[in-house]
Amino acid sequence: MTGEDEIGDALTLLAEHGDAISMYASGSREPILGRILSVDPEQPHFVMELNEGAALPPGKITFVMVLRNAKMQFRLGKPEWNTLPGQPHLIPMDFPETCTVLNRRAHERVEAPLGANFSATFVLNGIPHEVAVYDLSLGGIGLRGAKTDVKGLLKGRKLLEVQLELGEDNVYVADLEVRFTCAYRSFLMGEQVHVGCKFINLPADLEREIKSIVEQILQSAK
Repeated sequence: MTGEDEIGDALTLLAEHGDAISMYASGSREPILGRILSVDPEQPHFVMELNEGAALPPGKITFVMVLRNAKMQFRLGKPEWNTLPGQPHLIPMDFPETCTVLNRRAHERVEAPLGANFSATFVLNGIPHEVAVYDLSLGGIGLRGAKTDVKGLLKGRKLLEVQLELGEDNVYVADLEVRFTCAYRSFLMGEQVHVGCKFINLPADLEREIKSIVEQILQSAK
């Protein structure tokens, strides 16, 4: 991705959704977390909001994010990251010259519609949990909740007989496997965790139902 308009559109979508951005300094595997606060509608500039207590070290930073059905990354660097006056967690930045699109997902992923009840209910270690479904695809679902809501959902954990409520009168039961977790800060809800889950042995009839729901969401978004 090299066009200024195309990169600007992608960054704007990330800002609108409040999606988490992981930032890696050279030589470090520990992510610095934040999100894109705003994108200038006319100039190739955006403002990065760091999580509370986080800071960017001088030098090159690799930015990693997920947008729709693909992972994206780009790199920016400065001898010193200047922050906005009186707001040390806000850093104005220029668009990258290029943005790499990686690991495009096999199935298109759609976000749960606003105002619709999309949730997952399951029992973990004898304790019932109900967590919001953030997104959905034929391959799996994304869950979103506070750290206390998703405690114990570690990579590789299998969740059996999860009750999925995917809109009004759409209740199904499926098995899931946790594939990744990512902490981020939501503008409205504060610290949150995104948990990506894969469907395990999805029955053909349930696959058809989920495909129909995904298509309905895509159609309503047009």
